[in-house]
Amino acid sequence: MLAQTHIKQQLDALRHSNASGFVRLRVAVEIRSFLGWLAAQTLYPRIYWHARGHDKPEYVALGSIRELTRPQDIQQVCEHANQPHDDSPRYYGGLAFDPAQSGWQGFGPCRFVLPRIELVRRGECVSLCLNLWLTDDNLDAELQAAEAALDALHPEAPLPALQKQPWQRQDCPGPAQWQTLVERVTAPDFQAHTPKVVLSRESLLSRQLHDDQLCPWSLLAQWAQHAQECFHFGFQFSPEQSFISCSPERLYRREQDHLFTEALAGTIRRSGDEATDAALAAELLTDSKNQLENRLVHADILSRLAPLTTSASLTEPRILKLRLLQHLKCDIEAELKPGVCDWQLLDALHPTPAVGGAPREAALAFIREFEPHDRGWYAGACGMLSRETSEFSVAIRSARVTAQTITLFAGAGIVAGSEPAAEWAELDNKIANVLSLLG
Repeated sequence: MLAQTHIKQQLDALRHSNASGFVRLRVAVEIRSFLGWLAAQTLYPRIYWHARGHDKPEYVALGSIRELTRPQDIQQVCEHANQPHDDSPRYYGGLAFDPAQSGWQGFGPCRFVLPRIELVRRGECVSLCLNLWLTDDNLDAELQAAEAALDALHPEAPLPALQKQPWQRQDCPGPAQWQTLVERVTAPDFQAHTPKVVLSRESLLSRQLHDDQLCPWSLLAQWAQHAQECFHFGFQFSPEQSFISCSPERLYRREQDHLFTEALAGTIRRSGDEATDAALAAELLTDSKNQLENRLVHADILSRLAPLTTSASLTEPRILKLRLLQHLKCDIEAELKPGVCDWQLLDALHPTPAVGGAPREAALAFIREFEPHDRGWYAGACGMLSRETSEFSVAIRSARVTAQTITLFAGAGIVAGSEPAAEWAELDNKIANVLSLLG
């Protein structure tokens, strides 16, 4: 525990300094498996965040010194983040798919955490960070709480094995109700005012064997190996449940005033054969139904960004290849107008037509009235907020995990020409990756 000792020495030095506000102490450490280290800890919340791309930093966050549970709190943080400071706080969290709803218990419609402990990997360098927020009257209490968090840390340990076993599965909606919903959306009179609604399904898996608890971090680690070109993240605010995701979709990435986002909509399977996959990709690029679905998404995104950005550019659709699926993807870049902050971007972009529909309010109204399950954080906006860089993923390809159950989520964009059976098969394709790990 040499790293903790070195940080404690920095902590002691704070007693004799004039430091105030947010303070981050750090020391170099050697950790091989971030998820193995995370699973060994007892502090909550426990959060993992690794953005898409092998060159992106990897983060673990433990404990909490501040939490944001209202959208207006995020707005205040964004305004505060514009003030110059040596270190800026990083908040990890998310918004539910529909922030107007109450959301899952323990997650809520909005929850972001400024952690007490962070583990950060940038390239080959790994740092253990200790965060404090000092005021004139909390120095002793804050130093004691920080030291207690350090003392509670455990060494890295191997992840528990993920055992394949039988599961009982229950889909909501079932096939008959799904067909009814698709037929409602594709009816000509509905299409006249709402050309796209993304319908979703939850698949509840119940364990038949109850000899041990399922470790969500073991599942995420295995899943991530089969989903290399994705965001990998997980949130465990309490021991009872967690939410994990290997999502291919970025909501946005902000680097100072430069914005990156994308339209990811339109799906076809992969076969495992290179020539067949190339033929399927060519089919996807020319398919009118999938072209329409992607066009509705990128047109909506561009219109919502217009008041906030300048010099927006859009690439032609290209193929994003995943392990079992291929998607149509258009990249969007723009410069933010002066003063635009993350809360404005979240408010404008979330939820996108790729997970909600178009027009947004009409699609959301249909989902609220007719979808028979609570999406919670599925298809929500999950990520990290900071002064320099913020990044959010759309939480598709995700699962809610308890001790004995896993709920898998999948959605499909319903537009004119969508067929219920084909869309149901697409839902099955989207959960096949994680199902293959479970048995």
